[in-house]
Amino acid sequence: MSLDVSDELLAQAEAGEVDPAAFLDTVRTSLPYAYAMVERLSADLNAGRSVAGRAFADNVVAPESEAERGQLLRALASNSIRASLESHFGVALAFQNCHRLAAFPAGSEQTADYHRFTSQRAQLLNQSPLLRDC
Repeated sequence: MSLDVSDELLAQAEAGEVDPAAFLDTVRTSLPYAYAMVERLSADLNAGRSVAGRAFADNVVAPESEAERGQLLRALASNSIRASLESHFGVALAFQNCHRLAAFPAGSEQTADYHRFTSQRAQLLNQSPLLRDC
C-alpha cells in the first residue's frame, strides 16, 4: 500500500470529490522521503541552485534505505500522487531510475533540456550495475 489513508479521507473519497490539500498531506505523511526530495529539488530549482547551464535541479544521491527507495518509486509510479506533487510545487518531474529525479519548471515538458533528460540515450547513460536491482 502506498498511502496511509485516514478514515476521514477515505469517507471523502467514497462520497465523491477529495480535497487536494488533504490528499497532498496524506502523500507528505505517508511518503516523507519522496515528498522531501521533491520539495528540496523544487526549492533548488526556484533558488537557481541547479548546475550552471541546466534548466532543472536533480538528485543523484541514492536513498539510504530500501524503504526510502520504495517511497520514491511509489510516489512517481502513481499518476495522481505525481500530479499532486507537481501541482503543489509548480514543477514538472522527470524520473530516470530508482533515485535520479529531476524537477523542471512547470510547462517545460517540450523543452530540449526535458527531452534530453527523458531520452532513451540519457536513460542508457545513467545505468550501472548498482542500479540494476532497483
